[in-house]
Amino acid sequence: MVIFFLLLADVVLSKLTAVTFSNGNTNTTAKAGDATTTVPTSSSWPTELDTKEYNARLLALSGFTNSTLAERIVVTSTTGTTTELKYRLVTSSTTNTTIQGQTWPAANFYPNGGALLPFHRIVAYYGNFLSRYMGILGELPRNELITHLRNTVMAWEKADPNTPVIPAIHYIAMVAQGSAGADNMYRAVMPDEEIEKAYELAHEVDGVLFLDLQVGRSTLPEELPKFRTYLERPDVHLGIDPEFSMKGGQPPGTVIGTYDASDINYAIDWLTEIVRNQHLPPKILVVHRFTQDMITNYKDIEPTPEVQVVIDMDGWGSKELKSATYHRVIVPEPVEFTGIKLFYKNDLKPPSTGMYTPEEVLEFTPKPIYIQYQ
Repeated sequence: MVIFFLLLADVVLSKLTAVTFSNGNTNTTAKAGDATTTVPTSSSWPTELDTKEYNARLLALSGFTNSTLAERIVVTSTTGTTTELKYRLVTSSTTNTTIQGQTWPAANFYPNGGALLPFHRIVAYYGNFLSRYMGILGELPRNELITHLRNTVMAWEKADPNTPVIPAIHYIAMVAQGSAGADNMYRAVMPDEEIEKAYELAHEVDGVLFLDLQVGRSTLPEELPKFRTYLERPDVHLGIDPEFSMKGGQPPGTVIGTYDASDINYAIDWLTEIVRNQHLPPKILVVHRFTQDMITNYKDIEPTPEVQVVIDMDGWGSKELKSATYHRVIVPEPVEFTGIKLFYKNDLKPPSTGMYTPEEVLEFTPKPIYIQYQ
């Protein structure tokens, strides 16, 4: 992953004739192409969540279906032999149902009504339009890309008919660079017209948009305000990549970066404020991870009713390697939801015998609810 982006950084930068970004002022409208979308407001915000369905779906992702929860075990005591439920539910009026003694699902506050997860699975295509090396978004012509994504969505719907799929465009709006740039921050912000292009594409596939940030030597407090007007739109969500958060001051690509829980909580709180001010449905924050040190102090990460958090396993390689990474760095450290990235090229490099299919990914526990293709 590190060397991959180092080789690409200056390719993207060389194609930028002007770097502009939104001014961060609060706005109640969002322009996509020639259409203007009004951000909804409601005196009844937030809307009510169906907690029963939420819990059922969350438990199912963690491997606890109705039949599993009905399993009983034999218990022998001095007074005789009886049976009792194998798994004990822990319920609360403010947090989701958990299983006593089990890692998943993690306990978090219920999201507000309108939350996308776990009522839907998100299938996202990732990349940057200015480089065919950074993911599928830059590889295929627009019409071919749309057809490709729609076919992938249908494959996931077939694999899991009980979970509706929302397509997504996961666009790298801030790209880590191999060169320092004028401010020595080793990152480039994509022009507004490129971000709007991604937003229009998300609308064309009836999906949502994720803006992904690789901050280089900069920080989230410094960079997030540049994207505020986009993230005030109800169908725009956020991704942050610890790999390119260079807290030690090194250029991106020389070492793997990191985010602490405090950094992730900053992004959560920042998005939470937008959702509350604009009366929006919950946002989704995707945090990439493929090593232990990319996220520190995971227990301190605090999703809010306004922001759902996905930890996305984005390492590449053979099925065996990806499974091992998922079970080493994602499964033991529960936050809220899990995701996985599938690479159309890198996952096929020897000794790989092929990419994971939707059916194979659904065998993971917990099941990823966010799927990203690069």
